[in-house]
Amino acid sequence: MTEREEARLQGRKIGFLGGGNMAEALIRGLLHSDSVKPEQIEVSDLKAERLAELHTRYGIATTTDNEALSRWADVLVIAVKPQIVDRILAPLAAGLAPSDVVISVAAGVPIEALEARLPAGTRLIRSMPNTAAIVLAGATAISAGTHATTEDVEVARAMFQAVGRVVVLDESLLDAVTGLSGSGPAYIMLMIEALADGGVKVGLGRDAALLLAAQTVYGAAKLQLETGEHPGRLKDQVTSPGGTAIAGLHTLESGGLRRTLIDAVEAAANRSAELGLQMSAKLRR
Repeated sequence: MTEREEARLQGRKIGFLGGGNMAEALIRGLLHSDSVKPEQIEVSDLKAERLAELHTRYGIATTTDNEALSRWADVLVIAVKPQIVDRILAPLAAGLAPSDVVISVAAGVPIEALEARLPAGTRLIRSMPNTAAIVLAGATAISAGTHATTEDVEVARAMFQAVGRVVVLDESLLDAVTGLSGSGPAYIMLMIEALADGGVKVGLGRDAALLLAAQTVYGAAKLQLETGEHPGRLKDQVTSPGGTAIAGLHTLESGGLRRTLIDAVEAAANRSAELGLQMSAKLRR
């Protein structure tokens, strides 16, 4: 995170409605980056034991009162499961000030559905992070609501850059993001498991095979991100004529891996769109 990005969070009071894994990932990332101090963060949750755990681990304030949290904070993060978003919108709305920024990490809940239940003019940002944020290696897309300013977008960008990489996109593309990076960790875990199984099949011990498979995926991703090279070119660099890599790649192409992954992203994106319509209908009742 750059000094300019850190400055966008200086003096901000950040409230998390919900203390689950994603909220904790953001809290840990923000504190780890030193962009905010513990006294700038407060989290609400129904579970007293969870609040005690977060307080002990990070030295942050906690509460069970969503409306009080909303009155205290000037950046409110909706970090509850999509199914219970409707339960926290009324107390959130009751405490909002016109200058507050609301950032939603609730998957599949459209901006228009949230805006319909929040005060007119609410400055809203919708985000689609993924679970790798837990280890500060997340991929997040953010989209501005109707009344969000450029500064609001930059505040959200700074928050999510504390836990990984960020792109700013139109909301119409967030279902595609869900299908790719939102659901993507599950695809990669399946691939790591399959690679490890392959290692076991050719004689490696399970622990060694799993470590080598996971590190290979991590290293390949890091290589592409840091060099900026097209993955096809990086693939060609390790593919010798008549060698081992091309033999393996031939098998992958014969098995339809490329098409299967494309179909998986499309199927997940379509399902995300369906769930979004359901959530929108629920919040408009």
